[in-house]
Amino acid sequence: MLEPGQKAPLFKGKNQMGAAVSLKDYLGKKLAIFFYPEDDTPTCTEQACNLRDNYALLKKEGIEVVGISPDDVKSHEQFIGKFELPYTLVADPQKKIIEAYGVWGEKNMYGRKYMGLIRTTFLVDEKGVIKHIFKKPRVRQHGEEIIAKAKL
Repeated sequence: MLEPGQKAPLFKGKNQMGAAVSLKDYLGKKLAIFFYPEDDTPTCTEQACNLRDNYALLKKEGIEVVGISPDDVKSHEQFIGKFELPYTLVADPQKKIIEAYGVWGEKNMYGRKYMGLIRTTFLVDEKGVIKHIFKKPRVRQHGEEIIAKAKL
C-alpha cells in the first residue's frame, strides 16, 4: 500500500470522452484522485455528487478532482451526463491504475469475501507527492474532508 510522502504512481488512461489523461497533466496542481467501485451505484453516486456539489470550493482551494473506476469510457460518459459531474473520470477496465495504487483487494460484504476496488482517495501535491490517503472516505462529506486536509 502506498503511504503519504511517496510519489504518486504515474498513470495514463482515457477520460469520459476517450481523450488521454495522465498524472503528468496535473503536475503543478493539487489533485484529489478518488477511486470508486462502479458508476451509478448508490454509494458511488453519493460520493460523486458530493464532490460535484463541493467542486467550486475544491477549485477555489486549487484542488483538481479525478475519479477512477474499472468502468469503461461509455459508462463514465453516461454517469457524468446523468449527474452533471464537472470533473474528469478515467476508465480503467484492465485495472492497471487501480493495481498501481494498491486499491484492488479482498472485500467482505455480509460475510461473503470477494475481490474488488477498495474505495480510497489520494490527495497529491503539486510535485506529485501523496500528502494524504483517505482509506475510508465519508462519501457524504468527502469534498469537505479533502478541503480540510489540503489546508494542513
